[in-house]
Amino acid sequence: MSADDKSPQGNGAAQIERKAARKIKARREGRHSIWFGFGMFGLIGWAVAVPTLIGVALGLWLDRVAPTSFSWTLALIVAGVCLGCWNAWRWVSQERSDD
Repeated sequence: MSADDKSPQGNGAAQIERKAARKIKARREGRHSIWFGFGMFGLIGWAVAVPTLIGVALGLWLDRVAPTSFSWTLALIVAGVCLGCWNAWRWVSQERSDD
């Protein structure tokens, strides 16, 4: 093991080199495996589900603490879905531009 391998910069450079090699290989092959597709669906699903669940939890709490003529839960579910869809769209468009 050389001195470069022990330094944080040596590890970072090696990690960047591995990522660059993977990216070049993926561009050369030109297609993704089915596992990449499943992973993409999972990330998009979580990107929408997490803000929605946060909206549900916050809405239920607000309905108990500050009752109003409208449902906080329903309003925050809609807001969470919208935020999650925007987040997923932004992530997918960024991944597409990186390719």
